[in-house]
Amino acid sequence: MIDQAFTILMGGPLAATDRLLGRLKETRVIAADGGMRHAAGLGLTPELWVGDFDSTPASLIAEWPEVHREPYPPAKNETDGEIAVEAALSRGARSLIFAGALGGERSDHAFMHLIYAVRLAETGLAIHLTSGEEEATPLLPGTLELNLPKGSLFSILGLNTLDGLSIDGARYPLFGFHLPFGSSRTISNVAEGPVRFTLSSGRAIVLARPYDHTGA
Repeated sequence: MIDQAFTILMGGPLAATDRLLGRLKETRVIAADGGMRHAAGLGLTPELWVGDFDSTPASLIAEWPEVHREPYPPAKNETDGEIAVEAALSRGARSLIFAGALGGERSDHAFMHLIYAVRLAETGLAIHLTSGEEEATPLLPGTLELNLPKGSLFSILGLNTLDGLSIDGARYPLFGFHLPFGSSRTISNVAEGPVRFTLSSGRAIVLARPYDHTGA
């Protein structure tokens, strides 16, 4: 159901590409602290705005008086993004898009977003992270299909050893491959169109650049 898809606006870089705008269409929106700065450019009005607001200027708050805000103290055990996710789950979310969750000045935050995404995916949620120009999707045991434009770059980052990894629909396919932890074998592949991934065991992230055709 459409009302089960939520977008979480995060504070990282975000480009309003056609692909991003199409993905966010008809999702419900929750802003996490400074992620609210992306709302106007995306044409979105969040139903909720949460966080400690340490990265939100007063001028931005003044621009959105109609959006309900839930402030939290800076000394808390969860990130603003986690608080936003909890709010989405309490509203019935089964699919989450983290917009503005990749890149930026804080590598620790960007890496934590990837790990957190995998943890959420393991609970059965559909998870997608995006900066508009780059996308990340958890890869767990089973099958994953990504609709990537022909010629776009993608990589698989194994978070541990991967077994039974197959890639179909790419320039460099794999079939039942064993990928040791730390191996760079699955970096910089090229999509030939929609790509299908199959994994027997392990955890990974697929990072894709739909607008980057430098490998074509």
